[in-house]
Amino acid sequence: MVLATILLLCAMPQPDEATKGVAASSANSERQVLSASVSDSGSKDTLTVAAVLPSAPEPKVKPEVEPAPLRAAAQPFMPVRPVTRPVETPRQRKVWYGLMAVSHAGAAFDAWSTRRAISGGYGQEANPFLKPFANSNAIYAATQVSPAVMDYIGKRMMTSQNPWIRKLWWFPQVAGASMSFAAGAHNMGVEH
Repeated sequence: MVLATILLLCAMPQPDEATKGVAASSANSERQVLSASVSDSGSKDTLTVAAVLPSAPEPKVKPEVEPAPLRAAAQPFMPVRPVTRPVETPRQRKVWYGLMAVSHAGAAFDAWSTRRAISGGYGQEANPFLKPFANSNAIYAATQVSPAVMDYIGKRMMTSQNPWIRKLWWFPQVAGASMSFAAGAHNMGVEH
């Protein structure tokens, strides 16, 4: 009901607009006539009603370019550029699996050397995240978390949209494997 009232109020000419319309219609020489005829079925008399309506005002500025046609509502909007992720090559996949095996082997070597150094009394675990697992065989599983995360990051970098990131996809796995082998070598040096 409120919506209907708003529509009626907006459609009605305001007093200021009505005076402008009368002045414009008297100045305008072109007029349109609206006529309607009503006939009674029982008689042959016809009643004709005529009303004078002002013509529409001419636009002040004529557009040089015609407006673009509106899209149909049923057509979906197409993206400007289709979003497709680059795919890995078979060579990259083989290298990724190879780096994955090396990084997990490095983590296992680090866990083995850490366990051996701690059980021999030559040192203690410095990593606060691995310290709870240092005195048990759970250290082997706990050290595999970091290479798994680096494998995931490397895989995501391999299929990145950015070409610079795609060129460096191997770096997280190599860095993780290097750190694991360096830590394992350090543990072996402490033991001897």
